[in-house]
Amino acid sequence: MAYFDNEKINNRINEIEELSLKDNFYSNQREAKKLIDEKNELVDNKETYLLLKNKISELKDLAFSTNVDDFEMAELLNNESEAIFYSIEELRRKALFNGEYDSLDAFIEIHPGAGGTEACDWANMLLRMYERYCERKHFKYTIVDYLAGEEVGLKSVTLLVEGKNAYGLLNGEKGVHRLVRISPFDSNKRRHTSFASVNVTPKFDDSIKVDINPSDLKIDTYRSGGAGGQNVNKVETAIRITHLPTGIVVSSQIERTQLKNREIAMNMLKSKLYELEEKKKKDKINGIIGEQKNIEWGSQIRSYVFCPYTLVKDNRTNYENTQIDEVMDGDLDGFIFSYLERRSKDNAKN
Repeated sequence: MAYFDNEKINNRINEIEELSLKDNFYSNQREAKKLIDEKNELVDNKETYLLLKNKISELKDLAFSTNVDDFEMAELLNNESEAIFYSIEELRRKALFNGEYDSLDAFIEIHPGAGGTEACDWANMLLRMYERYCERKHFKYTIVDYLAGEEVGLKSVTLLVEGKNAYGLLNGEKGVHRLVRISPFDSNKRRHTSFASVNVTPKFDDSIKVDINPSDLKIDTYRSGGAGGQNVNKVETAIRITHLPTGIVVSSQIERTQLKNREIAMNMLKSKLYELEEKKKKDKINGIIGEQKNIEWGSQIRSYVFCPYTLVKDNRTNYENTQIDEVMDGDLDGFIFSYLERRSKDNAKN
């Protein structure tokens, strides 16, 4: 829905208000809250838009009536203009979250690709980057599953990110990420290229039903261990679920009981199966799961070059940033919103 189409917004607000008057509206608390939150956000965006529209009109009138030699008023006009521009930019960015699942929480999975020890270390660097990004956004993040590398880094990790529009912000990160640097593991100080894949899936709530036949599941238990090894359990509380018809494997080891880990793993499986079914039904380009590419040269969505110069460049949008330390410390908004803007333009063409 367009954020600034008053007719559509008013119609949707009225529709939700009519639903809220029905006797059974609160029978599903989760769905009721979802609708109320949607209405509140629509009302807030509408009021903000109308307020900004009035401010712009008033500022224009004031500018035309101000003497060119009135420097004090000119400074005031400039400050007001900057404040309005900032508010417009914030509202414009909100309008980019128009995907079907953008408002949901998200799972991030990271796997090293070609490059051996280097790739495992690179995957670990990406994990830290996304953790720092979550901290900047004040998102809650939890490592659901972690498999350490044989020497350094990691072989796989699943991160649960909870926050407003978490999936909408992060879904453009899915793909292959390429690193070029002088290897700290090479005694000859040669330049190495490493790859890691990132996949992002929405965390669905109970309102989305996915039928899973218990006979299609292979469930294994094992001892869980954290990234540092200090959280290793002496009992098998971690859960790994394999969906036999599709070969999808999910696992969780963060909770202290099998029951809770099973619940998280089943949610992950449900998300993956739902995506798969949606992709089959709608045949969306790149779908929700994204293009499945080999984790190697030529398939990367973004390159991170530490040497012989410093540059992070997204191959889809051509957005780039030379401040690579800032990027690795979670400064990803430039890349994320460039992708969302491109997605919005592509959707407008279709």
